Amino acid sequence: MIIVLFDGKAYLCTLFVYKMRKYTLFISILCCSLFSSCGEYNKVLKSSDYEYKYEAAKSYFGKGQYTKSATILEELITILKGTDNAEESLYMLAMSYYNQGDYITASHYFSGYYTTYPRGIYTELARFHSGKALFLDTPEARLDQSSTYKAIQELQLFMEYHPESNRKTEAQLMIFNLQDKLVLKDYLSAKLYYDLGTYNGNASMTADGQINGNNFLACITTAQNALKDYPYTSMREEISILLLRAKYKLGTESVEEKKEERMREAIDEYYAFKNEFPESKYIKEVENIYKDASKYVKELNENN
Repeated sequence: MIIVLFDGKAYLCTLFVYKMRKYTLFISILCCSLFSSCGEYNKVLKSSDYEYKYEAAKSYFGKGQYTKSATILEELITILKGTDNAEESLYMLAMSYYNQGDYITASHYFSGYYTTYPRGIYTELARFHSGKALFLDTPEARLDQSSTYKAIQELQLFMEYHPESNRKTEAQLMIFNLQDKLVLKDYLSAKLYYDLGTYNGNASMTADGQINGNNFLACITTAQNALKDYPYTSMREEISILLLRAKYKLGTESVEEKKEERMREAIDEYYAFKNEFPESKYIKEVENIYKDASKYVKELNENN
């Protein structure tokens, strides 16, 4: 117990002193533990006893200290080649990076494992985690999707090599998720073309002075390819209405000699949309497109 004078008054600080001693003791123990741990790790790194290092790497891995295990195993995988521990060390290195969230490096080592040991103890797991690592590393839909295609390929190969795996369902769900991302990418691209509309800043000029490139045509092509490549996508209605809008707008913006043909294509697309989505939330808009396109074609025929 101590007495503290403050503003002319005395206060007892027994509890305060007790807590400070308690925290000081805790911090001291923690620091000793950390220094001891660092000392032990440095001893492992400096050791030339590779069996000792390997056992230490396994111990760090088991404790969830993946950075330490990866650092040691990076040195050991070349040295251990051809030994009884070579296979396990390579897989453990891949898992160390995977558990750290370094998915690209992890996938690299997983693929190295199943290529080196096609009938290895961990081959099924390595193929699965290689695909899952790439899946976890894929970017949002607006960005380049090269890694998404690679992840799909890796997961498909896993299912091909291990059709009876109990991880097959999870792999299939990841593939569906990745395909949805690719569909969204196509949809966003098609919508961007549609929103650009008659803007010609991204078009080029032909030798005879004609504009080469049309945003509505680009939207139509992108949307059609998306529906063809992913016929069962949950975004099918959104892509289909965008396709109908683009065909209609292309017709309204066309020169007279192409206008009738393109309005008829919009009408055909209207029937296709209504047949597939009779209860669509866009049905009012769809009917208005049909009425306007039909009116133009009818008036043109009457005039002719």
